[in-house]
Amino acid sequence: MIVATTRISVLRGTGTDAFGDETDANTVAASGIAASLVESNRTVQEPVSGTPRIVRTHIGRVPPATDVTETDRIKDETTNEIYIVVSVTKNSNPVIAQPLRLDLKRTGRAA
Repeated sequence: MIVATTRISVLRGTGTDAFGDETDANTVAASGIAASLVESNRTVQEPVSGTPRIVRTHIGRVPPATDVTETDRIKDETTNEIYIVVSVTKNSNPVIAQPLRLDLKRTGRAA
């Protein structure tokens, strides 16, 4: 069970621009999905210099039946932030369906 913090849309597909380069298409595969998006920070040290760095990570949780893959993007409908789905994992539980965990990278706001 997840506690939803927002609603998201799943964006899928690609297109080409005027120069023939591949671009992300904003085709909505699903919308209005209740989700939990959480940002966390951790401190790591550079291997050579030992300089501490702060790494920001984003994790999403969505209902188990949500159609989302590693090639998709999600849009937070509240803030208009776009995230790339890096990985999708599902914990196994023989009794109750577990939410999908999405490892995300934030790319910026939608235009």
